[in-house]
Amino acid sequence: MTAAPHSPAVGPDSPLTPVMRALENTGALDPVVAVGDAVARIAAGNDRVRGVLQGRKLGHAVHPLLVEVPMGTWLSALLLDVLGGPGERGAARMLTGVGVLSAVPSALTGWAEYSGAQRRDRRVAVVHAAANGLATGLQAGSWVARHVGRDGLGRALGLSGMGVAGLGGYLGGHLAIARTVGTRDVVYTRDRAQTGRVTPAR
Repeated sequence: MTAAPHSPAVGPDSPLTPVMRALENTGALDPVVAVGDAVARIAAGNDRVRGVLQGRKLGHAVHPLLVEVPMGTWLSALLLDVLGGPGERGAARMLTGVGVLSAVPSALTGWAEYSGAQRRDRRVAVVHAAANGLATGLQAGSWVARHVGRDGLGRALGLSGMGVAGLGGYLGGHLAIARTVGTRDVVYTRDRAQTGRVTPAR
């Protein structure tokens, strides 16, 4: 079986590319990076714990998998807010709460990946973490508002949280795809270094 070539690099057609390069080179973020370093040591300073949070036994990072849970539940709640009726309010509240709770393990796995990133990428990562933290706070506020019967405020906070989470997701995608930050089995890196291709499964 012939291996499919790795996705080729393309020209800098995106107007966001200069923005991301500027963010990577923003030395003013270094004090925040120092705080991020401390958080990463607390969350994943132990090598065994870090290995679990990074998903080493899976062969690649577990963070992209776990982040689907809060994003998916919050998006589902938003769809119920927009398309559902009054009878869907309880389900939207439950989904919002599940998303807030699941954001905790997702964040821990993210900090485990942070510990292996370069300084350039850590600058982006701390903004990514701040956006996700703000999104989680807004969603937590949304759950509280819904719980006390202020559904209009809950919907507004949920919508705002999804917007901020979208920014965090873009930054996370930049780290994972453009900068290839993330745990992976060394065999895949070796395959690509030797052939420029990923060996297909047999």
